[in-house]
Amino acid sequence: MEDQEALGFEHMGLDPRLLQAVADLGWSRPTLIQEKAIPLALEGKDLLARARTGSGKTAAYAIPMLQLLLHKKATGPVMEQAVRGLVLVPTKELARQAQSMIQQLAAYCARDVRVANVSAAEDSASQRAVLMEKPDVVVGTPSRILNHLQQDSLKLRDSLELLVIDEADLLFSFGFEDELKSLLCYLPRIYQAFLMSATFNDDVQALKELVLHNPVTLKLHESQLPGPEQLQQFQVICETEEDKFLLLYALLKLSLIRGKALLFVNTLERGYRLRLFLEQFSIPSCVLNGELPLRSRCHIISQFNQGFYDCVIATDAEILGPPVKGKRRGRGAKGDNASDPESGVARGIDFHHVSAVLNFDLPPTPEAYVHRAGRTARANNPGIVLTFVLPTERSCLGKIEALLSGEGEAPILLPYQFQMEEIESFRYRCRDAMRSVTKQAIREARLKEIKEELLHSEKLKTYFEDNPRDLQLLRHDLPLHPAVVKPHLGNVPDYLVPAALRGLVQPRKKRRKLPSSRKTKQLVVSGVWHRDLASTTHSVGII
Repeated sequence: MEDQEALGFEHMGLDPRLLQAVADLGWSRPTLIQEKAIPLALEGKDLLARARTGSGKTAAYAIPMLQLLLHKKATGPVMEQAVRGLVLVPTKELARQAQSMIQQLAAYCARDVRVANVSAAEDSASQRAVLMEKPDVVVGTPSRILNHLQQDSLKLRDSLELLVIDEADLLFSFGFEDELKSLLCYLPRIYQAFLMSATFNDDVQALKELVLHNPVTLKLHESQLPGPEQLQQFQVICETEEDKFLLLYALLKLSLIRGKALLFVNTLERGYRLRLFLEQFSIPSCVLNGELPLRSRCHIISQFNQGFYDCVIATDAEILGPPVKGKRRGRGAKGDNASDPESGVARGIDFHHVSAVLNFDLPPTPEAYVHRAGRTARANNPGIVLTFVLPTERSCLGKIEALLSGEGEAPILLPYQFQMEEIESFRYRCRDAMRSVTKQAIREARLKEIKEELLHSEKLKTYFEDNPRDLQLLRHDLPLHPAVVKPHLGNVPDYLVPAALRGLVQPRKKRRKLPSSRKTKQLVVSGVWHRDLASTTHSVGII
């Protein structure tokens, strides 16, 4: 009998055009979820699959979807063009990523299989025109799909054959429960369905009852995150909030963490506070959050991937907090609730070559930790996760460890007792910087970002051409001063550098775009840092 462990793409009976696309993507072998899910999907079975972030779930449903469509068109009777595949995702970014992956896999059969993304709410008119041509696969968020179904611009009752719900554990958390139940009323009684998720929770079980018919459950025997040989995870107990800022300053300014880093906080205001704090020390960073337009968020991600930024500060509390049942999140007019409820940061966005994830704020749930940590150590690249913990948060940390370690297993989050006295000489600088980051400075930073969006908006270009006075008023409005930057804080005198690091520390240089030949080199901290700063012995290394 053939060894199932050795099953490759070439043994799955796939169309040669799909195999060519897979080869172009450089996939020599399927991942575990792809190896197990694709054959079952090709047999026509409903699937409930759990696999960790970055494990190749998108291709695990995209490949059989394309294979089934191609096979039907090649062998069956001539069919009327219709939408036969529907992919539901919780965020616009995930919709763009899913569409991109399906199109890459369909690169050699683009004339036979067309894919449309209808997640962008601001482009309804052009979406209706695309849907009139009846693409084979439609990708979108439940709210946008339901809107098109209600407007009769999308019809699925007589044609849909395959439904995919990706990141299923987030759909109800985003407040899509009502939309999803309404949407199902527009679908035929019989269709094949896949539920793909990074975790199994009560919401996924509820979706299973709503969507699947006698499914095969794939709960792969793998950890939700890569093993310690690839992903190193540490906890740092910080006695005070000020200690968190001081430690972050030392890690970044002294280049103790090399390469690109994602910094996670729990609120939008905290994101801007952290960015302005780092700005005081000439450490470039940017905030990625749901208040920004989709195009701006994608531009920031693109610049980060190309090497223009070392640090991206991500805010995800509004989408990864406790589930909100029966109502849409984030529709408030004030504060953090004004962010886009269909925009996600911790899930699905394809950040390239992230060396480190720093949880500046403890994740609100254990699942949120998994999704944050999943941004690094992707594919075969190494990575590190460092979580700052206040003494009052230790009980929440225990829940995260319980999810990661399992009963009776060794702890995954290794304790790291940083010797704070070694960087005590920097404390007055941090206090000086923190005093400059006032509530008014944070407010003006957010206003300045919105003003820049207005000035560079393509959609407002025609309006400003018709109303030049409004443009002049916007340009010559009172200048905004997010925070007073003190130039001397940008330099680190040698006498302040801990003795253990003198001669090893490399000052941060002005960030520039990396040549493409160097983008694949990952710079990470291979363990914890210098032995004289910590209670354990590791070293800074390049991998």
